[in-house]
Amino acid sequence: MIFLWIGLGLVGFLLLAIGIAACVCYRRMLYSPPRRMPGEGEYDIPSGDIYEVFREDMIAWTKMIRAYPYKEYAIQSFDGLTLRGKFFEYKPGAPIELMFHGYKGNAERDLNGGVERCFKLGHSALLIDHRASGFSDGHTITFGILEVRDCFDWIDFAVREFGEDVRLILTGISMGAATVMMAAQGRNRDGVLPPQVKYILADCGYTSAREIISKVMGEMGLPPKLLYPCARLGGFLFGHFDLDETSPMEAVARAKVPMVFAHGDADDFVPYDMSVRLHGACASAHKKLITIPGAGHGLAFPLGRDEYVKELAEFKRECGFDF
Repeated sequence: MIFLWIGLGLVGFLLLAIGIAACVCYRRMLYSPPRRMPGEGEYDIPSGDIYEVFREDMIAWTKMIRAYPYKEYAIQSFDGLTLRGKFFEYKPGAPIELMFHGYKGNAERDLNGGVERCFKLGHSALLIDHRASGFSDGHTITFGILEVRDCFDWIDFAVREFGEDVRLILTGISMGAATVMMAAQGRNRDGVLPPQVKYILADCGYTSAREIISKVMGEMGLPPKLLYPCARLGGFLFGHFDLDETSPMEAVARAKVPMVFAHGDADDFVPYDMSVRLHGACASAHKKLITIPGAGHGLAFPLGRDEYVKELAEFKRECGFDF
């Protein structure tokens, strides 16, 4: 009998340890605490030496979009969150980029230079704060799993707001890139998107939540094979989603819409090789990989502005787009 109680005690201890590990992983990786956005005269610049080189550019871009006329929009997510975005119009009737930012970022910080790029291409820009980010509601970041459902809600909103003939481009950086790549497979995973979506631009996106989280864990000296399942369990228990539900790699293999992948080959956070592999796996008839030599994570456009815009313009011509 005593061995039974010892066994039950060990099982209970193991379950408790797994639960604690799942909770810690959720809090460290997936939980977004209450946020304070920068006020007037304050600027949210990503941390790290590679971004200091572009600090003045990022401040100038932030000042530009704060001064430029914009319209605020809000929609409701499928699970009742209020999601917010800001619309910057190039000119009436111009194609609109629905733009999604990176992990633990926000639209103003990660996408401020994107407005300049959009305008250079003759596009308007709708900068969107993901759930649990910026001015949007929520406290759980899901690495694109639930954000892609929000992406489809923003597509539906844009068609209602701007009309059936609106031309949309889905654009994302880092986790935002993962989000728009997962949208490429369509709501029903058949590769079918609303006809208003003309192409997708994925800048420095990762292949899967599992691969990027495991990479970061390994670099921190933590055992990914042991802790990634705890992170996934934390998502189940506290965020009510599955990190392995789908992935950008799975999605692009079903894609039919034209797709552009952009990446700096000096990216040491999301490796450049991930975009190479995603581009290779992409089933779209029209696809392109833009490589910016020497660019770190999220810095492909800031470092190679002219080349980036030139390559996108060429891609549009190759696809036969008249905008």
